[in-house]
Amino acid sequence: MEYRIGTPDDIEMLMDIRLEMMRIVFGMGPEQQFSEELIECSRRYFLEGDQTTVLAVEDGRAVGCATLSYIEIMPTVSHPTGRRSHLMNVYTDKAYRRRGIAKEMVLMLIDEAKRRGVTEMSLDATESGRPLYEALGFRASEECMVLEIGRG
Repeated sequence: MEYRIGTPDDIEMLMDIRLEMMRIVFGMGPEQQFSEELIECSRRYFLEGDQTTVLAVEDGRAVGCATLSYIEIMPTVSHPTGRRSHLMNVYTDKAYRRRGIAKEMVLMLIDEAKRRGVTEMSLDATESGRPLYEALGFRASEECMVLEIGRG
């Protein structure tokens, strides 16, 4: 298994694994199409966004991915750099699960976050993902409130 940080040369592999993951997470059948807006914005984000994506590659195909999106806010006493991050799209192909692939990808992103001066990493965990994140030191938080702002 090769673990690597995705580059623009990996864009098709990145898009394929992300759309595969989204299809499963959102219960979409193969006949259902993603909107052009989602595809275009996802592609642009991988190419231009402030993010790091790790790929697990075997036989020239991505079998896992994990993305860390960076967020810069006003520095505070507890977050003097103002650099925070959000872990997203941690996914491993069903045939490759329970082999430590997700753990390896997340550990690579934690190291990258430290290197970039990030002081906090957040994520939205599924029930099946919680044990992994807790084992890596993540804890549940009730510190923030969220307002979802719709379009239109």
